Amino acid sequence: MSVIEKCYVAVLAIDIITVVGRRTATTRSLKLCSCYNAPYGMAGKGDGEGEGNVLKLENQILIIKYVILFTNIIEWMIGASIFALCLWMRFDPGIGTILDKLDADTFYDGIYVLIVASIIIMIVAFVGCVSALQESGIALLVYIGTQVLGFIFGLAGSAVLLDNSARDSHFQPRIRESMRRLIINAHHEESRKSLAEIQEGIACCGADGASDYLSLKQPLPNECRDTVTGNPFYHGCVDELTWFFEQKCAWVAGLAMTVCFFHVINIVLATILKSALEKEEEQSEAYRK
Repeated sequence: MSVIEKCYVAVLAIDIITVVGRRTATTRSLKLCSCYNAPYGMAGKGDGEGEGNVLKLENQILIIKYVILFTNIIEWMIGASIFALCLWMRFDPGIGTILDKLDADTFYDGIYVLIVASIIIMIVAFVGCVSALQESGIALLVYIGTQVLGFIFGLAGSAVLLDNSARDSHFQPRIRESMRRLIINAHHEESRKSLAEIQEGIACCGADGASDYLSLKQPLPNECRDTVTGNPFYHGCVDELTWFFEQKCAWVAGLAMTVCFFHVINIVLATILKSALEKEEEQSEAYRK
């Protein structure tokens, strides 16, 4: 069996195994074996060297393609998880009740951004699979652009969410102000019920502790006391609510940051794949001359 025949059989086997790609098995085989412009038995420049280089590059392209497909499947699954968690946090009645009573609806800003980011992530993952299978330079450029967009939204959503839920963030002063306002207006039925629901539900007392009632010259309510010991709860509602929301937001922010990491990886892989495809075309053209 001649070198040309061996080349034809090897490339044809690769195409049958991989199934996907932008060229048919016959087309790729003819291109690599220079059967377009050269008569049978006449190899291109470098005899078998050109064939080996093109085949080696083709194998590298296949590996990059499958890595991109694998990372995009993971990315889509994480994006769907972020979408589900954000919807749950947005429409959870317990969270909504607490935020309404504390006038802290800005907590939802990060949720809204991450909902948009999760939708972008799922679309980007689909575009990534299609662009990798088509091996299209234009599709890969679109894919890189959507990856950058997804990275920006994911990073911004995580930052806004943590800024409205974590310790030492803008969330704590807002809770402190709302709690002190409710304590001052505790003689009103609505404020008293709101305080009772928050302090009993979270097991906290005042904004920063029972001392808030003393400093604001208000009586200490029973909701501020432990039902077993009768002592006031040690921690204030600012700390307890921060820990409460921080635990719920940590998973969402962590998943969003993980996807951002995958975005960076996929941008690099897509750039390498685009360069490899261009190089493959150049080598194929040079080999046929």
